[in-house]
Amino acid sequence: MAENLSEACEKNPHLQTYLDELEEKGKVIPEFKVQLSRDLGSLEYPSIIYPVGDPIFIHIMGDAKEATMEYVAIEPWLTDSELIKYDQVMDSILTKAPQEPVPESEEDLEKMILKLLDLSTEITEEVDGDDENPGFLDNLLKGTSTIKITQDQYDKILYYTRRNIIGSGPIEPLIHDPYLEDIHSIGVSNVFIVHKIFDMLKTNLTFSNKTRLEDWLRSMSERIGRPVSESTPIADGALPDGSRINIIFSEDVSRKGSSFTMRKFSDVPVSIIELINWGALDCTMAGYLWMCLENGMCIFYSGETASGKTTMLNATLPFINQKYKMFTAEDTAEVAPPQPVWQQLITREQGPPESHVDIFTLLKAALRSRPNYIIVGEIRGAEGAVAFQGMQTGHPVLATFHASAVKKMIQRLTGDPINIPNTFIDNLNIAMILQAVYRKGKFLRRCLSIEEIEGYYEEAGGVVTRAVFEWDPASDVHHFRGLNNSFILENKIADKLGYEDKRKIYDDVFQRAKILERMKEEKIEDYYAVLKVIWDYQIKGIDGLPFIL
Repeated sequence: MAENLSEACEKNPHLQTYLDELEEKGKVIPEFKVQLSRDLGSLEYPSIIYPVGDPIFIHIMGDAKEATMEYVAIEPWLTDSELIKYDQVMDSILTKAPQEPVPESEEDLEKMILKLLDLSTEITEEVDGDDENPGFLDNLLKGTSTIKITQDQYDKILYYTRRNIIGSGPIEPLIHDPYLEDIHSIGVSNVFIVHKIFDMLKTNLTFSNKTRLEDWLRSMSERIGRPVSESTPIADGALPDGSRINIIFSEDVSRKGSSFTMRKFSDVPVSIIELINWGALDCTMAGYLWMCLENGMCIFYSGETASGKTTMLNATLPFINQKYKMFTAEDTAEVAPPQPVWQQLITREQGPPESHVDIFTLLKAALRSRPNYIIVGEIRGAEGAVAFQGMQTGHPVLATFHASAVKKMIQRLTGDPINIPNTFIDNLNIAMILQAVYRKGKFLRRCLSIEEIEGYYEEAGGVVTRAVFEWDPASDVHHFRGLNNSFILENKIADKLGYEDKRKIYDDVFQRAKILERMKEEKIEDYYAVLKVIWDYQIKGIDGLPFIL
């Protein structure tokens, strides 16, 4: 990948053309960044170009005069004559494809497409007068035609062939960008993204017309095994890379045009140190969670949509013993335990009703599989009762849950359709409340509180909870309210570990908090580097740490 802008332009002439056009419009040449840092989010109107893999570049185009900021994807573009050649190449590939063996994987498909592309084209040093290949269609039917193109044209046509057949079509740049969280598209040209650093931005991407958008949505819905149509306009599922997509097809349902929302999948989960650096929680909170997960406590990660529930869940899973068997049950694969013994199960909604498998069924199977931890992607209904049965039989359970406060969470658990008896609620040990907040003009994700579920007391008239951590929005600081007053640490974990003096349990929490603090100081942030430190500590104690406490 290019280390500077001039090198990037040399390898990618379309980038130089884009910059020349900016200069002609009187715009300042953007700053080139190989990688982005979160402190760039403090810039009011940044103008930054960064690569997401040749030949694609992204321009975060801030304009102080217009008070706007836009997300501009820079791709190679085809001239009118090159579009004609591209269409001819596609016709040739589609004509030859039926003679090839059916590809069994995406890798086989790519190899086949590249082979057919090479059979369909002839690279020349120069093509006279934008030759449109007279007699091409006649020769195509005979299987003898090749399209004469230059090397530059071949590179462009190769990019668009890969993009449109194997990739994700018009939104391919967004798929390559590692700094995106969500993609929101409403109609033909309203494509927006949620950037990890710059928040919500409108893009320059378009599907050109309604027909192309609908064809694209049909193709994507088939990839997830849930085809959409006028009669079944809504589909939800996971793409091959793990990204989650929700499609709403048909203008009858989505009045501003067919739409979709895609939640990007990250190959490497966010680490707990990254979340600490971003202020989502502090080292003491993480040390508390470490102690709880190490000792089999049940935790619900609760909050509203896009509050960071699954991200937090994944970041804390390294705290669980590496030798434990993990069992995950989800509608869409999002949870990724690092433990090697991991039984991953997904619901099945397609096919005849008798072949459907829901979360309720998966959880019943989990109770017979002898897992050390059961993780539910999200509890919404009757499966909640099975999860609590699992807790009662000694299976620790982790889950995400939609509720913005512990009181609302308990109300949902004890009401329809979950219907957990009040007296069973204390099988759940901890509720972590997460929320997306705007503070001083910035979009942030914060853990608002960690609350312990003490139990149901008739004399108290309900379930008693105890806040052990609280976030102060004024100072953006988390306070440890449960110091020397934690029900879970003293009455559950200290008893389990056989401590005579239960207050010694806080020393264990602070030691783990110190390890996390030292990782932060040493800039050990990568998920797998953090995982190694935590698991080495599990095996060897402080002697296994790569630094001195």
